[in-house]
Amino acid sequence: MNKNKDLGQEGEQIAAEYLRRKGYTILKRNYRFGRREIDIIASKRGFLVFVEVKMRSNVRYGMPEEAVDERKAEMIRYVAEQYLSRHHWPGPIRFDIIAILKRNSVEIEHFKDAF
Repeated sequence: MNKNKDLGQEGEQIAAEYLRRKGYTILKRNYRFGRREIDIIASKRGFLVFVEVKMRSNVRYGMPEEAVDERKAEMIRYVAEQYLSRHHWPGPIRFDIIAILKRNSVEIEHFKDAF
């Protein structure tokens, strides 16, 4: 496995644990539709939350959350539509970003309703 993929998987594990501690129920991880993917699908207080996780070991190329551009957001919305059509979720939905910066320590920032 390459370093970026390892870092991504580690970030998703950190994010899932963070969400559980905050009272979220993790429904799916790495939900795929074709070649596209949503990192985490969770629920809390009647909301279905689609979560994109971005982790960086430095800020040389910007903050982790900055990697979720409009193109990435559209892809996530598309996969979310497929999930919703298959699972018939009746309640509200939200799109969040969990940004993780892992240098000497781990810093987590949760952007609710990010896009």
